[in-house]
Amino acid sequence: MGDIMGRKKPVIAYILAVVKTGKEYDVFEGIKNIDGVKEVVITYGLWDMIIKIEVDNLSKLDRVVTQVRNLSGIERTTTLIGV
Repeated sequence: MGDIMGRKKPVIAYILAVVKTGKEYDVFEGIKNIDGVKEVVITYGLWDMIIKIEVDNLSKLDRVVTQVRNLSGIERTTTLIGV
C-alpha cells in the first residue's frame, strides 16, 4: 500500500461476520489464532463479530479472509479495507 518515510504502510481491514447461532465462541477460538488477526470482538446487533486484520499486502489479506470464511459456523462476511 502506501509508503510513509520509506516504510510500507500495513494493510488494515475489518471483517464483519454473521455467525451461526450458538457458535460465536467456537468461531472466536478459531479466528484468534489466525496469522494477521489482531483483534476479535463478539458483538450484538446486525453483525455477530468484528475481526481486525493487519497484514503486509493484499495477497496476505486475501489469505486471512479466506481462512475466516472457511471456518465452520461463519454464515457470511463483509470486509472493509482501510485507506
